[in-house]
Amino acid sequence: MAESAGIQQGSPAVGAAGSAPAAPGAAGTEGSGAAVGSARIAVKKAQLRSSPRPKKLEKLGVYSSCKAEGACKCNGWKSQNPPPTPPRTDQQSNAVSLQDPCRSCSHTLGDHVTHLENVSEEEMNRLLGIVLDVEYLYTCVHKEEDADTKQVYFSLFKLLRKSILQMGKPMLEAQDSPPFERTSIEQGVNNFVQYKFSHLPSKERQTIVELAKMFLNQINYWQLETPSQRRQRVPNEDIAGYKANYTRWLCYCNVPQFCDSLPRHETTQVFGRTLLRSVFTVMRKQLLEQARQEKDKLPPEKRTLILTHFPKFLSMLEEEVYSHSSPIWSQDFLSGSTGGQIPIHTVISAPPVARPLYYSPSPIQVEIASCGSVSPARKIAPVLETGTVGEKRKPAEPLPHEDAKRQRVVGDIPLELINEVMATIADPAAIPETNLLSAHSARDEAARLEERRGVIEFHVIGNSLNQKPNKRILMWLVGLQNVFSHQLPRMPKEYITRLVFDPKHKTLSLIKDGRVIGGICFRMFPSQGFTEIVFCAVTSNEQVKGYGTHLMNHLKEYHIKHEILNFLTYADEYAIGYFKKQGFSKEIKVPKAKYVGYIKDYEGATLMGCELNPSIPYTEFSVIIKKQKEIIKKLVERKQVQIRKVYPGLSCFKEGVRQIPIESIPGIRETGWKPVGKGQGKELKDPDQLYSTLKTILQHVKSHQNAWPFMEPVKKTEAPGYYQVIRFPMDLKTMSERLKSRYYATRKLFMADMQRIFTNCREYNPPESEYYKCANLLEKFFYIKLKDAGLLEK
Repeated sequence: MAESAGIQQGSPAVGAAGSAPAAPGAAGTEGSGAAVGSARIAVKKAQLRSSPRPKKLEKLGVYSSCKAEGACKCNGWKSQNPPPTPPRTDQQSNAVSLQDPCRSCSHTLGDHVTHLENVSEEEMNRLLGIVLDVEYLYTCVHKEEDADTKQVYFSLFKLLRKSILQMGKPMLEAQDSPPFERTSIEQGVNNFVQYKFSHLPSKERQTIVELAKMFLNQINYWQLETPSQRRQRVPNEDIAGYKANYTRWLCYCNVPQFCDSLPRHETTQVFGRTLLRSVFTVMRKQLLEQARQEKDKLPPEKRTLILTHFPKFLSMLEEEVYSHSSPIWSQDFLSGSTGGQIPIHTVISAPPVARPLYYSPSPIQVEIASCGSVSPARKIAPVLETGTVGEKRKPAEPLPHEDAKRQRVVGDIPLELINEVMATIADPAAIPETNLLSAHSARDEAARLEERRGVIEFHVIGNSLNQKPNKRILMWLVGLQNVFSHQLPRMPKEYITRLVFDPKHKTLSLIKDGRVIGGICFRMFPSQGFTEIVFCAVTSNEQVKGYGTHLMNHLKEYHIKHEILNFLTYADEYAIGYFKKQGFSKEIKVPKAKYVGYIKDYEGATLMGCELNPSIPYTEFSVIIKKQKEIIKKLVERKQVQIRKVYPGLSCFKEGVRQIPIESIPGIRETGWKPVGKGQGKELKDPDQLYSTLKTILQHVKSHQNAWPFMEPVKKTEAPGYYQVIRFPMDLKTMSERLKSRYYATRKLFMADMQRIFTNCREYNPPESEYYKCANLLEKFFYIKLKDAGLLEK
């Protein structure tokens, strides 16, 4: 920022809760947002620019310097320093004339605009736009209660005021100019989509692109908290960096949305990982909470996208944002095998609109915890809407696909090979067609295809005592009661009816041709962190079609969305096999205190549990696995073709050579072999340095409190039969002698002997013995010392 504007690099950031100022007159209107304020300013500018030229000169005269003879130093009666309290509206007179005397000097107002008489209409309209922005910021300075916010508004006011006097373009100057980080948020998210989802089919991949666009749009119009509010929320954080970014954001991204005289940049294009890290956690929480609250207002076709896919997308992105080793922030992302930079095809760009991709007709303000006072001139932009329970659970409709998108290079596999293999797999002619009911197809493959064709539908439904009964849902509940009664004959019909119609229970119903053919009745216990599955059944004539597996997969995704990651159920002897196939086991991960007293015990049934992984897309999991298997199979086939070459035998041993390096064997590297332990630690080349390091480590090990059983060789009188069981004994005394004789030429020899001590102990002694426990504890200590010495990767 220029010095004349009063803002230096690293100056205090501004804006309470990050809200953008609305136009004067819009500040106190309930529900009026930043876009409304911007629209009102645009209307005022259009009206002023269409005024007669004399009116324009009168407007500019009060902000222009006096050009009368006598070296008048008046810069217009509109002060460059706003008074501490705003003047009363009824005391301001807008009616001025060029013949009126200036209120700051004795000359007429016409003397202030003589330099504008020959100025073009275009230039005059540009200056008038700056005038209205100055008046806008003048109001914001007085209505802002946060001191830092007021400082930046005032600085921008002075910058624009100076631009009118000098008839120049307002330019923000600072030590750093946009972009502020090498890899922008937009590029990072673009890399993330290619890094994590390039293996998906085009339709599913386009769904991810849709989510990425939505996320970028949210960031571009997200309102940041002030440094003072952030200090209250995160007291231990170094606030200086956030202040600098916050000031930049307000000056380059936020205020220019409404003061179009200032150059504007998209937040996602000029900021990078640092700013994203500072807002991501709060932003993710508020977006998902707002989505749950506003789910009924979302168009039905967008509910699955927002409620199911968006939370997963944010969770995966969060891991990459806070990971220290994520490749998506690297400038060399997608570099080829030759080391050159491959042009990255941009699959995402932030929409140039002043509102989110999906927005609510009646936006609700989202307040950050512990926020201070908020300027009455600022409102929160609208956020996401969501869906409702009881609506059809169907895949999101994808957008058209960019076929030119490049594939992500994984490991050391060349990009050309990846593209070739993927093209082979995507080519139907290259893969034998698989019967949907064959042993090689996924259990839910037929059901998934039927769902895509609209043959079957999935709905989460339940009875309600608060809402007017829905006839269709009641009919489905009756159908579910009939299915469960027929398929579970040992369960009392009255008991089934009571639970199915219990408002505390919900049922994921499977609908085919308008009638219920199956479902899973469950009850959620959010406070305890699990859900009890009560009934699970598919009508007999629709079984063996994969419906049961697909039902369970939908239920898993539904619970991941609601952040419940554990299932419990009592399975009878006929259902145990089904639940095992769905990932259930008798090993219960939920603490017993969490579910005892909450679920009903069933006589003759087995309690089974299932822990969900929120990163797995369960309804598409079998498709992903199948494609991965196909890729690996193709890569193996190609590798086999390469290594089938027969090399001549080695003759060096006949000539007296006793040992050769493995890597010198012809063809060994072509198989993909790499030296064992490469990259696992640093081998010390200097023998003296290695000796000193190993001696220090051995002394630490011998001094450990659990080293006493291993100090000397095992005596036959103390451990009968020991040397019949242990063929290669080892102890710390023997290692000390070997170390003195410089036996340990490499760290690997030293590690092998030490590991032999622990292995021998565990082989001879039972796990509950004291010796066994000492070996485990000393082994951990040994490897910690290796890492500390730099002989093992940390």
